[in-house]
Amino acid sequence: MVQAWYMDDAPGDPRRPHRAQPARPVSLEQLRRLGVNYWKLDADKYENDPDLEKIRRERNYSWMDIITICKDKLPNYEEKIKMFYEEHLHLDDEIRYILDGSGYFDVRDKEDKWIRIFMEKGDMITLPAGIYHRFTLDEKNYVQAMRLFVGEPVWTAYNRPADHFDAREQYMKFLAQTT
Repeated sequence: MVQAWYMDDAPGDPRRPHRAQPARPVSLEQLRRLGVNYWKLDADKYENDPDLEKIRRERNYSWMDIITICKDKLPNYEEKIKMFYEEHLHLDDEIRYILDGSGYFDVRDKEDKWIRIFMEKGDMITLPAGIYHRFTLDEKNYVQAMRLFVGEPVWTAYNRPADHFDAREQYMKFLAQTT
């Protein structure tokens, strides 16, 4: 099951867990109220997984690729890691399925506080268009993930502030309707 918690404000290595003290765990229901969806799948059978196929069909995830994020496999590794960790949003949902390794997605809550979501093999997540977020590896420095899109992939990240985009305005309306 997914692990998520409020982060501390301590400086230092973003690859560390950064759990707030006292601990403030975040439930799957709290994530859902932010528009974040989560599934646990069998990553060992991703190529022929009926559960993954059902999700892809229902959500119209027609495009996919696989990315490996580690020093030896990702060109411009240091630059990309810094870019992934910059707070940003996308105009489309971000869908990631962890096939191997682990890392963290951080998302902002309604009060603009960081929630850290630990992702490991078998975890699949969707972050809604317009949510401010970032990604980093954990201390193992390795993740292999499937990236999914509705239609053609769009890789554009808009660093904060990006409140003027329709996707952000729609997301804020969604948040206002959830409790």
